[in-house]
Amino acid sequence: MSSDSFDIKKIALLARLKLTEEEQTRLGRQFEGILEHIDQLNQLDTEKVEPTSHVLPLQNVFREDEVQQTFEDGKYLPLAPRQDKDHYEVPQII
Repeated sequence: MSSDSFDIKKIALLARLKLTEEEQTRLGRQFEGILEHIDQLNQLDTEKVEPTSHVLPLQNVFREDEVQQTFEDGKYLPLAPRQDKDHYEVPQII
């Protein structure tokens, strides 16, 4: 693909980049290489390939919800820096 099909200066403007002439030339060659690689990929026959959203097969791992004993009332409250009326006190945010 030729560099005529895209404009490095326009791409740099959209990306808010200030490029020197040397950088524009180098990026133009890199873009050409990328587009040539994409053209090669477009030539592959993918007719019999099923679409996937991920390369590896994924499945969710679920576990049953189990009721567990929570901490005892008042066991951790004395460890708090501040407490009042059986509640944790925290700094006011607003």
